Amino acid sequence: MKAKSNRLWIVQIIILSIAMSMTFSIISEAVLDGAGYAMAFSVLAVFIIIGIVFDIIGVAVTSSQEAPFHSIASHGERGAGEAIMLLRNAEKVSSICNDVVGDICGIMSGTTSAVIVVNLASGLGWKEAVLAVLISGMVAGLTIGGKALGKKVAINSNVKIVLAVGKVINWFGGIFRRKRGKS
Repeated sequence: MKAKSNRLWIVQIIILSIAMSMTFSIISEAVLDGAGYAMAFSVLAVFIIIGIVFDIIGVAVTSSQEAPFHSIASHGERGAGEAIMLLRNAEKVSSICNDVVGDICGIMSGTTSAVIVVNLASGLGWKEAVLAVLISGMVAGLTIGGKALGKKVAINSNVKIVLAVGKVINWFGGIFRRKRGKS
C-alpha cells in the first residue's frame, strides 16, 4: 500500500512540476515580450526571490518540531493547525518548496537571464560571451548566497516561519470557506 501511495505522489509531483513550469513560463514570456531592461531585471529578481523564499519555507518545515505548535494551537492561534499539517507532511512540503518551486525558479531565472543577455548583447561580438558569463555568475551568486542566508534564518526562526505559512494557508482557506458559505 505504501509503494502505491509513493508512486501516486511521484505522479502528482511530476504533474504539478509540469503545470507550474508551464505557468511560470507563460507568465514570464508574456511579461518579457517587448519589455524593457528594468522589467526584465525585475522578473529575474522575482524568480530569484521566490526560489529563496520557498527554500526557506522548505528548510523551516523540515527543521521544526511539532510540539510547539500544539501549544500554539491550544491558545487558539490561527494557522497552528495548518502548521501541524505542514510538519506532518514535511517530506512533501520540502519536495514542493525546495525541489519543485526552487528548481523551476532556477530554470526560469536562467532563461530570463539568457533573454536579457541576448537583448543587451546584440552586435557586441566576443563581449556577448563576457556579458553572459557575468550575468550568469550574478544570478548564481545571488541565488546561492540568498539560499545560504535563508537556511540560517529558516533554522533559527523555524517556528515563526512555519506558523506564518500556516496563517497564510488558513487565510486562503478562509476565503474559500467564506465563498462556499455565500453560495
